[in-house]
Amino acid sequence: RVTVDSNVVVSAFLWGGVPRRVMDYARDGAINIFTSPQLIDELRGVLSRERFESRLNEVGSSVAEIIDQIGTAIVVEAPEIDPVITRDPDDDAVLACAIASESDVIVSGDLDLLNLRQYGDIRIMKAADLVYEIGP
Repeated sequence: RVTVDSNVVVSAFLWGGVPRRVMDYARDGAINIFTSPQLIDELRGVLSRERFESRLNEVGSSVAEIIDQIGTAIVVEAPEIDPVITRDPDDDAVLACAIASESDVIVSGDLDLLNLRQYGDIRIMKAADLVYEIGP
């Protein structure tokens, strides 16, 4: 049970590499990934930024197609939580999704989240650490 931060999804679909392997694990059924309406909205907003327009064109994709491609994710309604990361409240949406989905792991590239290392019983790690843990 893995909550995937939007930055990992963006990296996975626009650049591939290790973050893409995380998404492939979900597609292949090796892990279950979770998201929430808030995280999908955040992803849509991030991908709609002008700086990603040329990369979307290079990979032959669109915001809508990437949102559709995360269809392997299980969408949960995440409650509001008390602020944890005051510098970036969007990070709290990741924590809330992980709580609502009873995730074991949050995968993120966000330093504010990674610096927590753990939130309750939920481990917070980079995509590379999860890939290493799961194996080929």
